[in-house]
Amino acid sequence: AADKINLIPQDFFAELCEQIIQHLNHKIPGVNTAELCQRIQTSGIELNVGDLSKIANVISFLFSTAARNHLSAEELITILGNAVSVLPKHAVQVIRHLWNEQGKSISESEDARSMATVGQFVDIKWKLGVAMSSDTCRSLKYPYVMVTLTVADPSGQITDKSFEMTIPQFKNLFRQFQEMAAVLETV
Repeated sequence: AADKINLIPQDFFAELCEQIIQHLNHKIPGVNTAELCQRIQTSGIELNVGDLSKIANVISFLFSTAARNHLSAEELITILGNAVSVLPKHAVQVIRHLWNEQGKSISESEDARSMATVGQFVDIKWKLGVAMSSDTCRSLKYPYVMVTLTVADPSGQITDKSFEMTIPQFKNLFRQFQEMAAVLETV
């Protein structure tokens, strides 16, 4: 991941680290690496989402481990210097600055040991469609519901999951949500 960090300009790397810290502090549900990667590519830098996600995972692990061990900025940089001598200078500067400014808040936010181990719901989008025809049937007129769930996995990576449902499947899902809402009313 260190060789890919070299490709990322300091301002984008700082934004990535800032989003990771906000995620670890439970201020945002996750890090939108797809959107950040698109902006990096628009600026003319060749980097794919997979590589940026790996970098985000490494930085997230770095910050959460440092929080768990209550490291100061200087202790973190010393350990980084001993373990990874290939990090670019701008990355080390960003890590030092952000950890110095906000590292303590991660340590205190939830004692970093109990970081979430499940994903988190971010958003849902849906649309109703009608399949008009296919290669085997001229006149389908078959309604369906297209659902896109946006979720943040435990590391904070935001992804979209899309699927289609028939109307009976959608009604079943809706009924289950009604049951959940009824149970929540009793709590």
